[in-house]
Amino acid sequence: MAPRTLAALALVLVAAVGLAAFHFWSVRPQGVRAPETVEAGAVAVAEDPLRAGGADPVPRPVAGAPPSPPPEPVGEIVVDVSGKVHRPGVQRLPAGSRVADALRAAGGVRAGTDVTGLNRARVLMDGEQVAVGLPQAPAALGAPGGAAGVAGAPGAPGTPGPVALLSLSTATKEQLETLPGVGPVLAQHIIDHRTENGGFRSVDELRQVNGIGDRRFADLQPLVQP
Repeated sequence: MAPRTLAALALVLVAAVGLAAFHFWSVRPQGVRAPETVEAGAVAVAEDPLRAGGADPVPRPVAGAPPSPPPEPVGEIVVDVSGKVHRPGVQRLPAGSRVADALRAAGGVRAGTDVTGLNRARVLMDGEQVAVGLPQAPAALGAPGGAAGVAGAPGAPGTPGPVALLSLSTATKEQLETLPGVGPVLAQHIIDHRTENGGFRSVDELRQVNGIGDRRFADLQPLVQP
């Protein structure tokens, strides 16, 4: 063969050997390292690097958020609403209720009742009585909160003179209806009783009137006279 042909064959042979060696080296098996185990505590710290002590169970306030309102009072109070309301009697209201809430629960104030002296924004206390448009008993004068619930009644704050007791023998039907728990029907029963018996000789005779029990008699006794 000519020298050039031999040189070309030698060059091709060297290239083939080099390519075979590279292919053998690239497909050889290689070792793989297992991933490292990461603890949960380290993850929590990494999530918030600003926390020096790790996870903080107390939520942090958000900047610019309005302050949370104070907790509302919980529980229930019981008040007695009497006088010139549509549904007088004991009312159960949420703690923190005001006089206006008690009047609303009692069906509202009757038309024509003077409530000028009644503070409807006052917060109620458990066990108190709210009397609307009623004469005030002498024993109630000076009692804590006793005069605060009376509106348009003689003897209320700002009204001079002693408290006048209502006469059972001479009072009109409208005057009798100003007594606590006395409506048009019961007022008529009182008038019928005094008509049949020639008037009242004592306050105890109220017990004989149809519709007056022990509790209502106890409410009326300090407010009336024969």
